[in-house]
Amino acid sequence: MYITCLDLEGVLVPEIWIDFAKASSIPELTRTTRDEPDYDKLMKWRLGILKEHGLGIREIQDVIASIEPLPGAKEFLDELRSFSQVIIISDTFSQFAGPLMKKLGYPTIFCNSLEVADNGEITGFKMRVENFGYRMRIADSKLSTVKALQSIGFETIAAGDSYNDLDMIKAGKAGFLFRSTDKIKADHPEIPAFETYEELMAGIRSAMKSL
Repeated sequence: MYITCLDLEGVLVPEIWIDFAKASSIPELTRTTRDEPDYDKLMKWRLGILKEHGLGIREIQDVIASIEPLPGAKEFLDELRSFSQVIIISDTFSQFAGPLMKKLGYPTIFCNSLEVADNGEITGFKMRVENFGYRMRIADSKLSTVKALQSIGFETIAAGDSYNDLDMIKAGKAGFLFRSTDKIKADHPEIPAFETYEELMAGIRSAMKSL
């Protein structure tokens, strides 16, 4: 059996933090996992900026409500789900993902959760693989999810755009970069890189035929 594992932001929907940075006029928040491999460091930095500006979950959710899937993403996902099981493995948060999942037709998503105070301040975050007080590196988070799927008999095919997708891409029977940065593509020439949904779909179909 095979299952396709997709990143969310940058692959199916715009980068949430970039859209929020534009809406809030805080350019520092445009930094994402395409730029910073250490997600724990990135999130703590983001939360510090939010606190400094007195912004919280409500302001971010207001922006998310206006975000639409990338052009062609819903159609790509519908076609993919017609012949493959699909899981979105994302480092976004359940408090962010809900409206976007509705617009994508409610695909299955594994993501993280935010810790939010009664006043809406985001005080922390919890990784989906965090246990016994230990927080895995973000790369381990996606990789551990893929390995868990493999342990119950699935062959995995994965696609993503950022540093934190690389391990899950490399761990599967096939993996692809999608609309990634020039630096990531240059650093990993062994990973096929696509720019259109048509190319990605063809790559996934070809990989499944060879499994």
